[in-house]
Amino acid sequence: MNAPLETQRFGSGHSVRRIEDPALVQGQGRFTDDVNPAGQTFLRFVRSSAAHAKLLSIDTAAARALPGVVAVYTGADLVAAGVKPMLLPPAFKRPDGQPMTSAPKRPLALDVVRYVGEPVVAIVATSREAARAAADAVLVEVETLPAVVDAQSAMAPGAPLLCEGVERNIVAQARHGDAAAVDAAFARAAHRVQLDLVNQRLAASPMEPRSVLASFDDGRLTVRLSSQMPTAVRAGIVDAIPGLSTETVRVVVGDVGGGFGMKTGIYPEDVMVAFAAKDLQRPVKWQAERVEDFLSAAAGRDLLSHAEMALDADGRVLALRIRSLANVGAYPSTTGIAIQLLIGPWVTTSIYDIPLVDLHLTAVLTHTAATGAYRGAGRPEAIYTTERLFDAAARAMQIDPAELRRRNMIRREQFPYKNAMGQVYDDGAFAQVLDQGLALADWGGFAARRAASQARGRLRGRGIATFLEWTSGNSFEESVQVNVTADGYIELTSATMPMGQGIATSYVQLAHDIFGVPLEKIRVLQGDTDRANGFGSAGSRSLFTGGAAVRVASERTVEQGRQLAADALEAPAADIEYRAGRFSVAGTDLGIGLFELAARQPQARIVADGTAKAGAPSWPNGCHIAEVEIDPATGSVEVVAYASVNDIGRVVSPNIVQGQIEGGAVQGIGQALCERVAYDPDSGQLLSASYMDYALPHADGFRGFKTVFDQSVPCKTNLLGAKGVGELGTIGATPAVVNAVVDALDAAGLGRDAERVQMPLTSETVWRALQRDFGPPVFRA
Repeated sequence: MNAPLETQRFGSGHSVRRIEDPALVQGQGRFTDDVNPAGQTFLRFVRSSAAHAKLLSIDTAAARALPGVVAVYTGADLVAAGVKPMLLPPAFKRPDGQPMTSAPKRPLALDVVRYVGEPVVAIVATSREAARAAADAVLVEVETLPAVVDAQSAMAPGAPLLCEGVERNIVAQARHGDAAAVDAAFARAAHRVQLDLVNQRLAASPMEPRSVLASFDDGRLTVRLSSQMPTAVRAGIVDAIPGLSTETVRVVVGDVGGGFGMKTGIYPEDVMVAFAAKDLQRPVKWQAERVEDFLSAAAGRDLLSHAEMALDADGRVLALRIRSLANVGAYPSTTGIAIQLLIGPWVTTSIYDIPLVDLHLTAVLTHTAATGAYRGAGRPEAIYTTERLFDAAARAMQIDPAELRRRNMIRREQFPYKNAMGQVYDDGAFAQVLDQGLALADWGGFAARRAASQARGRLRGRGIATFLEWTSGNSFEESVQVNVTADGYIELTSATMPMGQGIATSYVQLAHDIFGVPLEKIRVLQGDTDRANGFGSAGSRSLFTGGAAVRVASERTVEQGRQLAADALEAPAADIEYRAGRFSVAGTDLGIGLFELAARQPQARIVADGTAKAGAPSWPNGCHIAEVEIDPATGSVEVVAYASVNDIGRVVSPNIVQGQIEGGAVQGIGQALCERVAYDPDSGQLLSASYMDYALPHADGFRGFKTVFDQSVPCKTNLLGAKGVGELGTIGATPAVVNAVVDALDAAGLGRDAERVQMPLTSETVWRALQRDFGPPVFRA
């Protein structure tokens, strides 16, 4: 049977208008701060102004006496009330073999503060203004202690320890691969290259800062917040606050103004707001100011690496050897540590047939905010390292960088392929993607473009990254419930989360494939733990897990409807056909509409559940090629061309995935050229606490994209054949752009010294490099 015309136009594989957008662009979105229940109070934190200090006294008397103040809490008050610290599960070990551990992470500091911005006191008042005035009236007396804000300083002899018993502040360490075999490979190698590389700390910068509203009614706590993982937030609140259970806590998430990984898991502020609402028996809201997100939200990256590559005489890579230090902050999360010690290493060999690795990764405590998931989460750091090494090797061997990559790519006949970290790739056509990328970027015409730039007084460079990434968040199962209602709607309920990525539109298109009803008749309900629970949205997993569950649940709904229609039409179920919202008896004009059928049921609805489980991660991959121009007088860099070919398997929503690739690429360009979280090395003060000091990429920094998708290699491990897309652009853009800048500097006469530049490649950094000033070495003697 041919698909209905409606499905041919609006089903999966076609670009449609995003269903999320009309409400948002008309100002009708419902974010946490838009919800204002009667009797609402406002919470404000007094935060530490010291990076490391003993809390000698906290005087809250003046604050308590101010009008409008409802309550004042300190860390001691929460301990007395039985509020528990947020524990660090021992997922990794320290060098001495002991389980990883850190100082207890509490909603409010107790005795000692360990980073600038750590919450110390919480004020609840009847207005934001009253809460602010009361916070200003709190007097905190401290004894300032020495602080360390980078991993090398924290590991130095005599450095202040952030947690008793954690020697040299090394909270966890991991080694992967075969060190002896790698040593032997390096000994026989014809060529060796090495680089010291910085993946600087980044601020996620979602449009909407964190926001939490909690209320306690009839023995139940309801927490509304901006989150990617409501079920995880509920679990964290239940673990921390006494007297609560899964049944007595409901977490609700409305519209989310961006997440990028920063809004995964639970924060101390979330626990504090929830506790205050339960304690006061009235609604409590905290809306973070932007500076609070800079100070205390999870940051991204912050990795130093010494990386080496060994190659034979023909340019085949024999082995990689990498030593990395990860700054994970004062109160690390298991996720933040796993990102650098495990998830990144999974993709280190990327799309290349590299047989041996020796990876030594160390997670270090410092007096800074914790690091955590940020778009790509470990994979950008690993791919950046490998792609920089490939360019360095091509330069040393005087081989075209695309050709060197081709020589090392996994061949199609090698699939399924197990990499040196034991990860299995189901399939891939990497050389095919490379060929398409070279054609799209007009690789062969670069010399003429470089000459034209030179004639205008500009330096032009070209960079390439061919790579893959791992997607799933290490959670492969998702469930969806379908409700067909008597009033003419199909409701899809899912635990995955919208945060600007357009997942609801993709779900509606997938459901439309099965039901054939107009898109406006399908609604998506997300973000309510009373209705659906699951992993949430992270790791570019939502479509190939949640989308697959949409398909399963939709098919089950139609099958269930077929049985109900058979009863209603007094015909055998085998004779019942379904098309475009109507069941009919084959060969007759006898039939009944889907929604009319739902109205006839005892509950006036048809309900079906569906669960889908992917067999393994998906491995999206791509070829990204950037060209830059540099003004040698100022060092300013402009991305003047960006071409990418991306294999994300089956494409459900073309315009959405294009936006994901290109938006992600802009974030990757931001890391390459301008973004950096900076702390003062002596005081531990945050120097980049606003957008006056933290630079985001601007639209005038690049001239647009050429973006193509290769759908010839569907994923073999999930029902849809789809691969994750949300982080792919970020992962490819950073090495492509940096390689392009290095290429321009090399051509300007710096030669291999150009490889010493470190991100972000600001105009000052590039200008100084042109004067052969590369700053201090990455690793101190």
